[in-house]
Amino acid sequence: MQCRRADVDFAVEWLLRLGPLRERVRRQGNIVMSTRQAGGLQMKEQFRLTAAAGIVFVSAAVALSAAVTTAPKPALADDCPNGGTVRFGIEPYDTSARLTPIYEKIGKMIGEKIGCKVEIYVATGYNAEIEAMRNGKLEVGEFGPLGYVLAHQVAKAEAVAAFGNVENKPVTYWASVVTYPSSGLKTVADLRGHSFAFSDPASTSGHLVPAYGLRKAGIDPDKDIRAIYAGSHTASFEALFNHKVDAAELNSEQLESATQRGHYKDGDLVFLWKSDPIPTDPVAIRGDLPAPFKKKLTEALQHLDLTGLDAAERKIMVGAGITQLVPETDSAYDGIRDLVKTLNIDLEKLG
Repeated sequence: MQCRRADVDFAVEWLLRLGPLRERVRRQGNIVMSTRQAGGLQMKEQFRLTAAAGIVFVSAAVALSAAVTTAPKPALADDCPNGGTVRFGIEPYDTSARLTPIYEKIGKMIGEKIGCKVEIYVATGYNAEIEAMRNGKLEVGEFGPLGYVLAHQVAKAEAVAAFGNVENKPVTYWASVVTYPSSGLKTVADLRGHSFAFSDPASTSGHLVPAYGLRKAGIDPDKDIRAIYAGSHTASFEALFNHKVDAAELNSEQLESATQRGHYKDGDLVFLWKSDPIPTDPVAIRGDLPAPFKKKLTEALQHLDLTGLDAAERKIMVGAGITQLVPETDSAYDGIRDLVKTLNIDLEKLG
């Protein structure tokens, strides 16, 4: 049963009125009891008044109690992990200043669906996000494909969603090897002996895939180039932009970001190699969360409308085509696992 607001107001009003009435009845009753000569009629009238007041008071109290106990209850903090807060980690594929406002909007959308507060944490590094989930400090994480493969192995991460398009299919992105026009480099093979900026050892498009592109051209990324790890896609791009390195990795997301901040226009770079499509970043949940909450969180993540975000914000995340989060599974990243084996990369050393 659900009481109406009017029922509550009625009950409260009667309780407020009955205070003076009860006191008046008490005083009158004392007078009657001390003057027995008043007669039986007065006693009977007083009894009826006292009984009526008691009935009304009890009825009002019961109505108020029913209204309070049957009113809809808000979601309790106990229904959410970590004392009522869900912690959502983001890989640092762009600067925290650019990513945080975007993902705070997404966190609010998720929070409205699951009834929990969602806090956003842009990680300081790819491994830092993996370690945070391994240590139980994240409930949700958006990982790069390679970072996810490692997080699945060591941090119980389970892919449940990915960025998708209007056709309800996960989108893709690409990696590349680039240089600036005045470098004199024309092919990947020309990179031998030159400086090269990767982003992070645990990055898919910032290390794994461009390293594969180098090997295909006969360049050993561990021996034939002077490699540095800049720490992020933005940092590796800026190193190239300022001619601190001769060549660098560049993915489609960073290209869009650089365009928006005025650091890139057509003709500014020479593309020496470009990858095939790469599966987009998965959104993963920690596998040891309580089963009922995992189910609720998974359903929210797999059907999240992102069209409320600005088009420019969605371009930075993956590309202009994303409109939502859609279901994704662990097996979508088996191709990344195969690439890890091909390049003889030890995932444990990355973590």
